[in-house]
Amino acid sequence: MLYEHYFGFALKIVFRYIYRYDKAKDLVNDGFVKLFTTIDRFRIPDSNIECEKMLPAYLKRIMINTAIDDLRREKMSPEIGGIPDYIWDENNCSQASDSRLLYKELILIIKNLPPQYRSVFNLYIIDGYNHLEIADMLQIPVGTSKSALSRAKALLQKNIKQLEDANICEM
Repeated sequence: MLYEHYFGFALKIVFRYIYRYDKAKDLVNDGFVKLFTTIDRFRIPDSNIECEKMLPAYLKRIMINTAIDDLRREKMSPEIGGIPDYIWDENNCSQASDSRLLYKELILIIKNLPPQYRSVFNLYIIDGYNHLEIADMLQIPVGTSKSALSRAKALLQKNIKQLEDANICEM
């Protein structure tokens, strides 16, 4: 039940790093194996905090580490392959279609970043890690992490501007 309940959540986390659906799905399964083998380490630090809030955070960290480990094994090689359209339909949130479209466009723009920039961007901006933690996870100097984030932001701004300009021209 735990696997079925959190599978979509875990897949979306891994998918920010690994863009091949079949590989991301395999890594999610690997992450759940890690979760089930380390579940005895899962502790709720404060009795006022509900398990439903702590477990997703624990699972998120496992999934990120599983994806980063795979990227490190592959030496940050770029992922190829498209994102199947049905991935976007798995979102059970009540988002408006415009929000879902914007999210999809942003994910596709982030996907086109060089792998190291993309990983640092995801870890810092989306997942909330600091540069020291990112440097440790990716086994890079802190300065490289900061530089990669700065370059990722610049590339994203450029790509979003190009997308905006293209949309204006289509009108």
